[in-house]
Amino acid sequence: MAVDRLLPTDEARALIELTREVADKELATRVDDHERGDGMYPEGLFHTLGETGLLGLPYPEEYGGGAQPYEVYLQVLEELAARWATVAVTTSVHGLACFPVATFGTESQKQEWLPRMLAGELVGGYSLSEPHAGSDAAALRCRAEQGEDGNYRITGEKAWITHGGKADFYALFARTGEGSRGVTCFLAPGQTEGLTFGRPEEKMGLHAVPTTSATWDGGVIEADRRIGDEGQGLQIAFAALDSGRLGIAACAVGLAQAALDAAVEYANERQAFGKRIVDHQGLGFVLADMAAAVDSARATYLDAARRKDAGVPYSRQASVAKLVATDAAMKVTTDAVQVFGGAGYTRDFPVERYMREAKIMQIFEGTNQIQRLVISRHFAH
Repeated sequence: MAVDRLLPTDEARALIELTREVADKELATRVDDHERGDGMYPEGLFHTLGETGLLGLPYPEEYGGGAQPYEVYLQVLEELAARWATVAVTTSVHGLACFPVATFGTESQKQEWLPRMLAGELVGGYSLSEPHAGSDAAALRCRAEQGEDGNYRITGEKAWITHGGKADFYALFARTGEGSRGVTCFLAPGQTEGLTFGRPEEKMGLHAVPTTSATWDGGVIEADRRIGDEGQGLQIAFAALDSGRLGIAACAVGLAQAALDAAVEYANERQAFGKRIVDHQGLGFVLADMAAAVDSARATYLDAARRKDAGVPYSRQASVAKLVATDAAMKVTTDAVQVFGGAGYTRDFPVERYMREAKIMQIFEGTNQIQRLVISRHFAH
């Protein structure tokens, strides 16, 4: 069932229609095959999304972006997630990986790299976390040591990299000094001598795109690939994560919407005690609560996006959106399985996959406990 959206322009309405067409043709027809078992990587799909302009929507036209407000971009992500959560999440991560260059890069860096990144010729990953430094990003140990030639030699371990081993570039954060102001951001090539990736994690969901660790054994990154100043890395990382949390919130809402739609359709078809199960008040109220959760979650990310578009602070609202939307997705997908009964616990229907995919959304881009910490800090005087 198509979501009835309030969009700001005719261009935005056309973009949503294009997204639905592409998602129905390229995503909905392939998702089941690629998410079964260990997953099968969707070769060429992200380049296709780039060719249609869907990978660079929130970035400036002068670099090949779509110059769309975040309010619109996030609703595009939501439409993608309603068909295939893995692809939507990876699209969001690609946008996250582009953020440092687009926001903190020099003009020459933007001119050199952004057009190919936004066109999908180069697809990105985000490399901040480490085995011992997930929520505590300031504790990272991977080091970048500058040589006499000005280039940086990278040594250390990174973890939980979406698109690890497949991406063409990574927004890499490594230590160049001590403390929270001793981290620096780099645009790391996906193929670098001294960079190796671990075996893909055996995940509960999101099977089609690998998540891996990475080992840097003295790999060299050229000086012109440093983004921003030395020591500015955590500022860049946290600014990117505010945007990234909105992306995950939108993906969570899309996933929840898909679960709601599947549950409504099944409830209208399945009969029990002589009538459709949707006509039983107990079940009807479950569906009503699911719909209220989806609509409420959508409202939180749209509020945060409109604040971002207006150029006003939105960090707290981004954390609220990520918290509310991903908790809603977990609840709604769980309820969808319940609506299907025993059938919902089988792979004959997609709701069991939706439930597995929802869980990780409460964890990555900052766990929901971290979101509560971020929100609460805004109340300290």
